[in-house]
Amino acid sequence: MAVTVKFFASVRETVGVSSESLALPDGVATVGALRDHLAARSDSWQQALGHPALRMAYNQVMCGADTALADGAEVAFFPPVTGG
Repeated sequence: MAVTVKFFASVRETVGVSSESLALPDGVATVGALRDHLAARSDSWQQALGHPALRMAYNQVMCGADTALADGAEVAFFPPVTGG
């Protein structure tokens, strides 16, 4: 399964990229599992994605960690307060 992941505001600044396309390994089937998969990359990724108030969106709709992923989906991560 392949997804596009976007990072906004301080999350983008901490991880150093604004977006990327990923082929997901088996077992990464929800937005929460994707977050955990990415957070395992390094301490900076954990810092950016490990915040309890991290906001997530699936295909431009706010979602929870249990939202199932589908091939071609877009997932976005951003801090709880984002300015315009």
